[in-house]
Amino acid sequence: MSVSPAARRKARHYAMQALYQWQMTGAAINQIETEFHTDNDMSKVDVAYFRELVHGVPKHLTELEEGFTAYLQGRELQELDPITLALLRLATYEFKHRLDVPYKVVINEAVALAKKFGAADSHKFINGVLDRAAAELRAVEVKANK
Repeated sequence: MSVSPAARRKARHYAMQALYQWQMTGAAINQIETEFHTDNDMSKVDVAYFRELVHGVPKHLTELEEGFTAYLQGRELQELDPITLALLRLATYEFKHRLDVPYKVVINEAVALAKKFGAADSHKFINGVLDRAAAELRAVEVKANK
């Protein structure tokens, strides 16, 4: 059974919010995941994908940040707002660990979430960082697409 793009989109949406909460509070990821299941209607969410993202990002944090920090256009990791940071971590996780998701989908989803939740124009910054990160992390796929 394939999962609908809408269910995946909702999984990313909630995962970004859960990661934001984790970054801001330092609460246990299991506790945050439980709160999301309690506080939200998860019936139209790809729950397995949500769980993978929410647990996978903290687990691979150093590796993920190494995947995009070179492309921060002179900015430091600490200078990024929490939404931008959560989205870059999330998208880089998908680049590295979900090769089944096309890199363009990863970028488009992160940009859409940045437009919805991020600071003004943060979507442009995220698009630029992820574009460059994809060229390295998904080199074969990016070259095949040109």
